Amino acid sequence: SKKKGLSFEEKRVRMMEIFFETKDVFQLKDIEKIAPKEKGITSMSVKEILQSLVDDGMVDTDRIGTSNYFWAFPSKALHARKRKLEELESQFAESSQKKEALQKSIEKSKIGREDTAERAALIEELAVLRQKKEQLKAEIDKYRECDPDVIEEMRQTNKVAKEAANRWTDNIFSIKSWAKRKFGFEESRIDKSFGIPEDLDYID
Repeated sequence: SKKKGLSFEEKRVRMMEIFFETKDVFQLKDIEKIAPKEKGITSMSVKEILQSLVDDGMVDTDRIGTSNYFWAFPSKALHARKRKLEELESQFAESSQKKEALQKSIEKSKIGREDTAERAALIEELAVLRQKKEQLKAEIDKYRECDPDVIEEMRQTNKVAKEAANRWTDNIFSIKSWAKRKFGFEESRIDKSFGIPEDLDYID
């Protein structure tokens, strides 16, 4: 069966072993030789793994002349883990305090909302009042037609509609008159062809 490759985290652990076991300082080219042979880390991934450890503060690096050097000592890693643990414990304590405060707030908000007979009666009364409000609103809407502003608005709308209807009626009569003169059509034939009512007339 095909051998399973190392995960990213497994490569990081094995690379840290190189530093801890040797307690030495290396250049990138040195690690690229040691890592594949002793720790099974492919040389192509060495640079990426090493940089991730540097970014996390687990491996130190410095440039001396034209070369970069890398090192990591167990004591520093221990301190780093302690700092991380302290940071997580602090976050946990803060979260616990927030949770406790929220729990108290929830308990406080429940006060006055107990399922008592008085509260049930008040809820029922509120529902009745809401229903009454909706009924009154419907009643107001029903009589809205008597509002002077609404009536005036309706008058203006009717006036515009009436003028438009008469204008189109006038246009139809003009076209009918032109068609009779131009083609000698009878009026009844024009009405029938174009679906024009015989009693079409202006609106008074």
